[in-house]
Amino acid sequence: MEIVSTSHTLKKTDNNLLVFTHLSQLLTYVTGFGGFIVPLILWLVKKDEIEGMDEHGKSIVNFQITMFLIALISIPGIFLFGLGILSLIYVGIVSLVIPILNAVRASRGEAPSYFSTIRFI
Repeated sequence: MEIVSTSHTLKKTDNNLLVFTHLSQLLTYVTGFGGFIVPLILWLVKKDEIEGMDEHGKSIVNFQITMFLIALISIPGIFLFGLGILSLIYVGIVSLVIPILNAVRASRGEAPSYFSTIRFI
């Protein structure tokens, strides 16, 4: 005799936690590394409980990894006619503005939109 379970776990809708997850990326400007660690932990812990957390969390982690790689590649680029400085300025501005815009999108229940991001996950 085979028992089939039909129980489905319902995910909660928590736009405030999604907003906090996006805004927690700004911890990079305070601690230097918290902008990656905090969203990663929130995503890993809550992705099965909160509706949309998996999509938002993957977008945030991909964005943070991409910005880190651009900054890392920019450092040797500084010696190449100073072009690395321009890309570091780009990383600084984009890393500040895009999480805020996506926090607003998350508060409205919309999907995140991180442009110029490499999809690792």
